[in-house]
Amino acid sequence: MLGNSSFLFCISLGCLVFPVVISQIPLGSKLSVEENNYWLSSNGDFAIGFFSCSKQFSLGIRFNSNSILISKQTVFWVAGADLKVGNQSYFELTQNGNLVLFDSATGVISWTSETSNASVASTVLHNNGNLVLLNRNKDIVWQSFDTPSDTLLPGQNLSVHQILRPISRNSISSYYSLYMGGLGQLQLRWESSFTYWTAGNPSQSIVRAILSSDGTVQLLDHRSKSVWSVFGEDHNDSDVKFRFLRLDADGNLRLYSWVEATNTWRSVWQAFSNQCDVFATCGLHGICVFNASGSHVCRCPFTSTGESYSDCLVPYQQDCKSGSSMITYEHTSVYGIYPPNETMKHSNLLQCKSWCQDDPLCTAVTFTNDGTGQCLMMTTRYISGQSDSSLSAISFVKTCSDPIAALPIFPKSTASSTQVTSLKRSHRFCIRCLVGVATGTLVTFIFIQVGIGFCICRRRNHVRKKAALGYMGPDPKVFSVLSYAEINELTENFKHQIGPRMFKGMLPDNRPVAVKALNATVEERKFRSSVLKVGNICHKNLVKLEGYCSESGHRILVYEFAKNGSLEKCLEDLKVCKRLTWRKRMEICLSVARAISYLHTECREFMSHGKLKCQNVVLDDNLEAKVSEFGLEGVLGEATDGARAAERDVGDFGKMVIILLSGCQIADDVCELAYEKWLQGQVETIADKRIDGGVNLEELERALRIAFWCLQVDDRMRPSMGEVVKVLEGTLTVDPPPPPFACQWPPVEEEPAGSDPKP
Repeated sequence: MLGNSSFLFCISLGCLVFPVVISQIPLGSKLSVEENNYWLSSNGDFAIGFFSCSKQFSLGIRFNSNSILISKQTVFWVAGADLKVGNQSYFELTQNGNLVLFDSATGVISWTSETSNASVASTVLHNNGNLVLLNRNKDIVWQSFDTPSDTLLPGQNLSVHQILRPISRNSISSYYSLYMGGLGQLQLRWESSFTYWTAGNPSQSIVRAILSSDGTVQLLDHRSKSVWSVFGEDHNDSDVKFRFLRLDADGNLRLYSWVEATNTWRSVWQAFSNQCDVFATCGLHGICVFNASGSHVCRCPFTSTGESYSDCLVPYQQDCKSGSSMITYEHTSVYGIYPPNETMKHSNLLQCKSWCQDDPLCTAVTFTNDGTGQCLMMTTRYISGQSDSSLSAISFVKTCSDPIAALPIFPKSTASSTQVTSLKRSHRFCIRCLVGVATGTLVTFIFIQVGIGFCICRRRNHVRKKAALGYMGPDPKVFSVLSYAEINELTENFKHQIGPRMFKGMLPDNRPVAVKALNATVEERKFRSSVLKVGNICHKNLVKLEGYCSESGHRILVYEFAKNGSLEKCLEDLKVCKRLTWRKRMEICLSVARAISYLHTECREFMSHGKLKCQNVVLDDNLEAKVSEFGLEGVLGEATDGARAAERDVGDFGKMVIILLSGCQIADDVCELAYEKWLQGQVETIADKRIDGGVNLEELERALRIAFWCLQVDDRMRPSMGEVVKVLEGTLTVDPPPPPFACQWPPVEEEPAGSDPKP
């Protein structure tokens, strides 16, 4: 039974019948995808239930007016922001008062209200669209209004540090967000780091934003006094029954009203009337051009050379062989996306252009021709912007002037015929020039050949001398083959131990090395083959193999030496740990990620690390990270297939990140504890308390998210190391991760005592 304040009935729509629960919902009530049932508010205007989303399902609250349902299903709150679940999932108010969303696709609870200890007695979907959990005294202990998705309803607040983010349309979260900052400013942001619209003043002590029922968006101070507001076109129109404020997927903030006469939602206010003013509207697909009709198009006024994909990148690269030239775009303003910053100077037009032309790092520049003399210089090929006849700005984009370089493709509106003609003229063949170039090339070639021959002779003599001493030098492709007696000598009979089976030694040229004694009995030919493969790898974040010993059953590797030792020891040493600032720890994470990504995708043959952990990451004099002991699976005869080896490296990297950021190496469940704190919104408590200078919470959130994705039990859900690198660099966003530890492998059935073992 449902109690006196609740009842059950059916609504018939065509041939489908949907059971619906109205008013207060008691403990134990459940919604499921298969039954397609939902709960209604008492006025029938709002409903909560499952809705289809690209062959998957999400649990959300929507408008339930018949006219809105017929026109378009409008969902304004989704459990877990944009969480998607399988077709046998369910949503339940458990007997202990917890709202849980069970995902049949993964077999785990993917979202919960975390209210099992709050004495919840029932839940109610209020007539304003707010889903609340009530205790026995009818007090609200949890409400959906406190965890908005991409929408605010009338009466709903956006408090300090809360965020609206558009529902994801793909595997990557939206780049855009609406953020209520700690200083009391409402901000539209791109990638959590670049603010392109701001409302409010920090001096006014603003504590929240709110949408009023009359169609007003307001910022309120601590006395609930309005200090900033905007109005919709239909402000105070009593005929409007439904309104909402939403951050749309295009990065524009809009206020919508429902027009009953036309059965449509109408935008009655928006932060930007010109969509091209929204940062990165065209992303990597060119320049935004606003049409008179109110729409916009993305055009690529230049094309990148040597690129196989359709991204509109600046065609200039620093390795241009024949210099560069500048292409002019009038009434056009450009800006860098990755990273979204540029250098601002004040100058005149010619000086602005000259600065970029003379700077080998500069890729494009915009001069604001409105009397301010602002000159914005960019150093990235990832550029967007906008073009409009009313813009008093001129942009110059640098391109390689090589004869074989591809010509830019100019839209009619952004480049004149004289620009194209002059560029074509500069690429005409000159017979006299070709003869001169050919003669110069021949002479240069002869000199180079003579120089190479001289260097080879000197190199051979040098190598012979070094070989006599048993040392082959620092060339990454030539490393020493040492006898066990020589290993004994350079380590002083293994006198200075610096780690498990690791000893410090000194080469004949007084360079320190780290000597690793392997406990292996690998066949010598296989050992040498594996070592040669490892020895030919060279990357600034990988420890270099200096030599090896394969003699009388001994299998020994000689590595370059890192002064500060392993990351594990540095975290334990209070003196060194103080030098591990937040910035340094993030640099270590990124360096290790780049090293593993290099092993996985950039070597001639795939190579995994196999046993990545803090013990195998070493820090040099400047605390720069290098990964050690990589590729030993083949040496030790423990190699697995590439896919599983890569997934294991990704998982190990995730755990290493949690340990490095938290500073905790002792607890076996450090990752589980970190995820629990993250889930509870206690991100700042995860960071190591010994970090001097504070922690960047946005970077911490990003690093934790990608670490939890790396730790997913389902290997198929783990990212590649290339994706990990992009997330840590800040060029790729990352969705909130599902619980990484809930799924476990099936237990192994034990054999009955005395039974025969299975084959």
